[in-house]
Amino acid sequence: MRLILILLCLLTLNVSAFEHKEDTVANQKGDKLFIKKKPEGPLMVSSLNAFVDSVSNTIPDSMPFHDWITDDIHQKKFNFGNIQDTMTIVLNDSTDHYTPPVEGRITSEFGKRRWRYHYGTDIDLNTGDTVRSAFNGRVRISTYSKTYGHVVVVRHNNGLETLYAHLSKRKVEVDSILTSGTPVGLGGNTGRSYGSHLHFEVRYYDEAIDTRDLISFESNCTHSDTLAISQCNFIYREELKLMSAIKYHRVRSGNTLGHIARKYGSSVSKLCRLNGISRNSILRIGQRIRVR
Repeated sequence: MRLILILLCLLTLNVSAFEHKEDTVANQKGDKLFIKKKPEGPLMVSSLNAFVDSVSNTIPDSMPFHDWITDDIHQKKFNFGNIQDTMTIVLNDSTDHYTPPVEGRITSEFGKRRWRYHYGTDIDLNTGDTVRSAFNGRVRISTYSKTYGHVVVVRHNNGLETLYAHLSKRKVEVDSILTSGTPVGLGGNTGRSYGSHLHFEVRYYDEAIDTRDLISFESNCTHSDTLAISQCNFIYREELKLMSAIKYHRVRSGNTLGHIARKYGSSVSKLCRLNGISRNSILRIGQRIRVR
C-alpha cells in the first residue's frame, strides 16, 4: 500500500511538471497572444484600432456587411464623440482614389443653419449633370425620401459612407458594386430643396463628418491620402447640445409679443433680444420666434 501511495505521488508531480513545461513553451511561441485558460463569456473589444485591424485581417479588402440595411438611410452604430484613440483610414491608394462627385461652387457648408443643423455640403449644379461616386464602394441605399428626394448612399471599403441627395434620377440599384467615378445619378432639385444642387454627406459608421475635414473642393482632391478620425471631427456635437436647448414659437393669428412672452414665462424685451427685433415689429403668421 505504501509503495502504491509513493508511486501515485510521483505520477502527480510528473504531470504537474509536464503541464508547467507546456505552458512555458506555449508562452515563448505565442508571446503576448498566449492564453493559458479559455475565457468564459463574450470577448470584449478593448481597443477600437485592434478591432478594426482584426476585421481587416479577417475580411481582406471588404467592410463587414453584418448591418447591411437597405431601407433606412441613417442607422446609428457608435458614438465616436467619446473615443479616446485616433482612427486612421486610407482614402487614396493603388486600388482606390477620390473622385469629385461633381465640380461646382459650394453654396452651403456643413454646420448650423438657422434652427437646424446641416450635415453635408451643398454643391451647385444644373439639373441633369452627372453625379459620381467619390470612392469605390457598394450601394446601400437607392430610394426616394421626402427630405432628400432621390438619394443614393454608398458604403466604401474604408468604412466611410457618402450620400448624394436631391437627384433628378438615380442610376444605380441597391448592392451595385461601384468604382470611384461611377455615375450614381443625375443632379436635380427633388425633396426638400430650393434650386438644383447636390447635397453631399460623408459619414463614418453613420456619424456625420464635415466634408472639408477630408476634401478640398477648390482643388478637387483630398487633403491627404489618409484621414485621422478623432473627437475633433465630432466637436460639433457641443453645438448640437446648445441648439437642442433652443425653442421656437410659430406665430398664429392674433399673437403678439406680449402674448408669446406670457405663454413661455419670458418677457418682451428678452424676445426682442433673442430675435433681433423691436417691440414695434410686425409679426407675420407662420413666422418663427425664438423663445429660449
